[in-house]
Amino acid sequence: MNVLVTGGGGQLGSEIKANTLRKGQYFFADADVLDITQKEAVRAFVQQNAVGLIVNCAAYTNVDKAEDDEAAARAINETAVAHLAAVCNEFELPLIHISTDYVFGGNKNTPYAETDLVQPLGVYGRTKWAGEEAIRQAGIEHLIIRTAWLYSHHFGHNFLKTIQRLSAERAELKVVFDQVGSPTNATDLAALVVHIIETGSYKGKHETYHFSNEGVCSWYDFAAEIVKLAAHQCKVLPCLSAEFPSKVTRPAYSVLDKTKVKKDFAFSIRHWREALSNP
Repeated sequence: MNVLVTGGGGQLGSEIKANTLRKGQYFFADADVLDITQKEAVRAFVQQNAVGLIVNCAAYTNVDKAEDDEAAARAINETAVAHLAAVCNEFELPLIHISTDYVFGGNKNTPYAETDLVQPLGVYGRTKWAGEEAIRQAGIEHLIIRTAWLYSHHFGHNFLKTIQRLSAERAELKVVFDQVGSPTNATDLAALVVHIIETGSYKGKHETYHFSNEGVCSWYDFAAEIVKLAAHQCKVLPCLSAEFPSKVTRPAYSVLDKTKVKKDFAFSIRHWREALSNP
C-alpha cells in the first residue's frame, strides 16, 4: 500500500520515516513537494501515486504567532485538513490526523478523556479543533490522535533542544511550573502511528485517541531533567507563567488519558523520564 505522510520533513514525519518497516511505499511530503492548502494538488498527488492512506502531520504550530496570523493558521490547520478529508472521501481512503491538547481549556485536575468538552483558548487550538471537525463531518474512516508537548531528540526545533542549548550557555534558567502535562517523545508517537499503519488496525475506525508518554510533570520539572541528563551546570528555577507574558493563555493542565489507545491497539507507553533518557 502507498502511504502519503504530509508534513513529512517535520519532527514527527521524520520520526515516522525513521521508524517504518517499509511494508509498502511511503511518500514523505512537505509544502515544497505538496501544498495541501490546494485541494486539486492533493487530489492529483493521490491519484498519480495511487495513495491508499494519508497520515497528516502537517500543522501550523507557532501558538503565539497564530494570534497575529490567524489566516495562515486556519489555512493549514483547518482548510488543508478539510481538503485532505474531501479527497479521502472521493477516493475512499482512511486518514490518520495528528491533533493537540490545545483543544482543551486546561481547567481540569484529572486527565482529559477523548469525550471531554473542548474549550480552546486561542487561535491555534480553535483551528486545530476545526480541522478535527472537518474530518468527522466528511464521514471518512479516520483516526484523530491528540498529543501534547511533542519533542524529538533527532529532528526539528523543540523544547528539549532549546533547553539543552540555553543551559549550555547560561548559569541559570527560569521555567514555568504552573503548567502541567506529559511530554511526548516523537519517536514513541511515530512508533504508534507505524504500528497502526503496518498492522492495518486503522481499518473501519472513526475514532479519536490521546497519546503522550506516561507520567505528569511541569515544564520546570521537564527542563530540570533535561539539564540533569545533559550534565550542564545551569541552575533551573521555577517561576509563574505571569513572568512570561504571552498573547495566548496556555492550558494550565493538559494531561491526556491514554486508556483508550492502550486498550484498542495493545500498545505499551513509556514513562516520560525513560523516553527522555533513552532516545
